[in-house]
Amino acid sequence: MALNMPVFYKRTGSAIVFAAIMLTGLLWHNEWGFLSLVCIINMLCLHEFFKLLQKIDAEAYWPPWLPIVIQVLALYLILLFSWNSGDALKSVLWGVFRFLPLAAPVLLLGSTLFKRNSLSALFQSFGGVFYITLPMVLLCNMRAHDFLLPIVLIVLIWVNDTMAYIVGSFIGKTPFSPISPKKTWEGTAGGALLTIIAAGIYGSLPVIYTIEGGSLIDWIMIALCVGVAGTLGDLLESKLKRIADVKDSGNIMPGHGGALDRFDSLLIAAPVVFVYYSVFM
Repeated sequence: MALNMPVFYKRTGSAIVFAAIMLTGLLWHNEWGFLSLVCIINMLCLHEFFKLLQKIDAEAYWPPWLPIVIQVLALYLILLFSWNSGDALKSVLWGVFRFLPLAAPVLLLGSTLFKRNSLSALFQSFGGVFYITLPMVLLCNMRAHDFLLPIVLIVLIWVNDTMAYIVGSFIGKTPFSPISPKKTWEGTAGGALLTIIAAGIYGSLPVIYTIEGGSLIDWIMIALCVGVAGTLGDLLESKLKRIADVKDSGNIMPGHGGALDRFDSLLIAAPVVFVYYSVFM
């Protein structure tokens, strides 16, 4: 598969603008900059996810107020315990339990006030909270414990995606999955391997900025989590688009599609890295 240079330049230019915006939010020491970035990502991804669901299940009835209410509840969930600096896992579980009393009335009212098939839309919309908002909450929670951890996670995802694209473009021949025909085994393996190598090199250097308490093994394991979970996140979103019969979830980024296309890897990698950090670090 030859490298398509016009597409590569288009994707690169778009990625540079995207990276500048992301790094501004990630590196801003004021917590509100990062929180604003996360809330915007969550809002855009939920919006695109709801559009995909409406194409996938055309028979489900979506009350006009439902996407708005879910967006508000998702924002509340992020603000509820994003900056809790206590035990990472306990704070997340406590926040979920505090969220449920607000979510239950929405399900109850939505399922009883409408005669049409609204129950499936309600459950699907709350699936979006689990799929999109919870990883955003975990990202904020990791940031509260270690300023560098979300940056490491996102940078490693960028490295993995970029290297997989470049390696796959030059030497990719074996399709990885029918869900995503352009993804190859060579590109996927090359991206993951180069990501692990990059993380290992940085983790072994006497650098000023490193994950608190993190060892070389932790850097390698986080890179491995990103390589595996990030690929699964990409395939999951590709599956949703295939079922919905669309190429991209949106068009916010030229050459990259929508916000959900850009953050699909993060949505699965963030929970996996959070579990590793909570259990082993």
